[in-house]
Amino acid sequence: MARPDRKSLRAALPGIVRILRRFSPQIRQQKNLLVVSFVALIAEIFLHLLEPWPLKFIFDYILLPGFKTQPLGIPFLDELSPFALLTTLTLALVAIAALRATAAYFSVVGMSLAATNILTEIRAVLYSHLQRLSLSFHHKAKSGDLITRVTSDIDRLREVTVMAVMPLLAHSLTLVGMIAVMFWLHWELALIAIAVFPLFIFSTMRLTKRIRQVVRQQRQREGAMAATAAESIGAIKIVQALSLQDMLENTFFSHNRQSLKDSAKAQRLAAGLERMVELLVGVSIALVLWRGVQLVLRQSLTPGDLLVFVNYLRIAFKPMRQLAKYTGQIAKATASGERVLDVLDIVPDIRDARGAIEAPPLKGTVQFKNVSFAYEQNKSILKDLNFVVYSGQHVALVGPSGGGKSTLVSLLLRLYDPLEGQVLIDGHDVREYKLHSLRQQISVVLQDSILFAASVKDNIAYGCLQASDQEIEQAARLANAHNFIMALPQGYDTILGERGATLSGGQRQRIAIARAAVRQAPIVILDEPTTGLDQENEHAVNEALERLTKGRTTFLISHNLKPVVQADLIFYIEGGKILEKGTHTELMRLGGRYAAMYTLQSNEGNGLMAMR
Repeated sequence: MARPDRKSLRAALPGIVRILRRFSPQIRQQKNLLVVSFVALIAEIFLHLLEPWPLKFIFDYILLPGFKTQPLGIPFLDELSPFALLTTLTLALVAIAALRATAAYFSVVGMSLAATNILTEIRAVLYSHLQRLSLSFHHKAKSGDLITRVTSDIDRLREVTVMAVMPLLAHSLTLVGMIAVMFWLHWELALIAIAVFPLFIFSTMRLTKRIRQVVRQQRQREGAMAATAAESIGAIKIVQALSLQDMLENTFFSHNRQSLKDSAKAQRLAAGLERMVELLVGVSIALVLWRGVQLVLRQSLTPGDLLVFVNYLRIAFKPMRQLAKYTGQIAKATASGERVLDVLDIVPDIRDARGAIEAPPLKGTVQFKNVSFAYEQNKSILKDLNFVVYSGQHVALVGPSGGGKSTLVSLLLRLYDPLEGQVLIDGHDVREYKLHSLRQQISVVLQDSILFAASVKDNIAYGCLQASDQEIEQAARLANAHNFIMALPQGYDTILGERGATLSGGQRQRIAIARAAVRQAPIVILDEPTTGLDQENEHAVNEALERLTKGRTTFLISHNLKPVVQADLIFYIEGGKILEKGTHTELMRLGGRYAAMYTLQSNEGNGLMAMR
């Protein structure tokens, strides 16, 4: 029988210890405020315990003096007349109530402030951790679910870390004190009162475990709903174009209905637990009154003693009522806390190695030495790559989709680490350097360059946060972006829409080039930078790219071979291997796959020109 009890006990403590231990640094930062709040809470409870004593004295020494067995023991009060004693005791009731209200105010305000501060710090830690998790994690995770963990899951943590645990801890300590006082008043009645405690503990543990399981399922469904909503809203153009609204709505509604069922089930369980506690309280008080009145009639107990005892008993059960009332909230908060901890416990695959140093100013010589890589076991993407690109050289990476071109530059950025071999810059393994200092010296322009919902100036400055206004404008001029920026309503201070949606594709790309230019990095990565642009924008972007990459080591990924012709070195990559490499002239003379691809594109281009 003991074994299931231990299991139930573990279920009744749903991760609270784990959460408190993990977030103890944040909680310790608020220890002064928490201590003051806790002391105020103890004072409130102590004053609550004093409340029935004036009533006891009124009953025993004024209303029913025949039961008085001994004087008050307070000389001043013993000398008072009944009327004066009544006045003093009624004033004492008012004083106790006022002091208790004051203590409660400081307790609630202090705990609320501490909870807010702790919550803010934990959310910052979680957001920072998410920013540093590897791409391998983010490619598998759902963004909507992560947003739920950063927002609503963190909010619910407050209930279990401060707003629930601290009061319940104080009330639990008070419960122990109450039991001690009840034994002091009358041991027989105390035994009768606590006879229902084992039944209460068993019921609470059993139902709390079930509530926790249900709530965890509900939080998972809410995360799935958030992911569906984020995905559909982020791709609303495709959703509407393909008429996917009904399908996505059905998916969302299904998760929503299941979440509603889980929520209702958790509420039913919590309500059942609270009603069970109320029943046990009623049974306990009835038993105590049944025996207590007999003792009073036998003159073994005064009416005031019984009154104090019953009040203490009701107060002693208050923590149990609160535990039952807040069990659902605690379970929800704990499930949310565990979801947050699940993310915080993930160790980034890519992180600074022990002993990593700040990268010195790089020259830009890049070497891949016996590099192999796979996203999943037994599915190699890159296979034993070996090449050297010297400082200032322009290298084009071409070949069919899925060949490993983007993966190659991802290794250079150290978004991933090779499974075998080394990626070297200026003769040093990139893993020797701290990530931040390495990536600061590499500029990137992608096919779909993401802009943020901030000003144009800020979007460019994200390339180098220390850039001055003059450097930002110089970068914009280099990117052929200055003129259209000045035509915007507030110029460089114009706030862009989310992901730069208020700009055309060519304008977004030129701001992205300006962002890369302001960094003045020795290495530049261009991943399909002109795909999807019309001829006019493509010409403007290519001019900007020529200025950006001048004198810098450049890796250009492109399916369009027209801008590849001028590269110092061309790698034809297929199946994770460099099958051909050389200049355009050398590869055309070779007559291999590159030459066939170039000839095919040239013929297609000539055909289009003829049609026009």
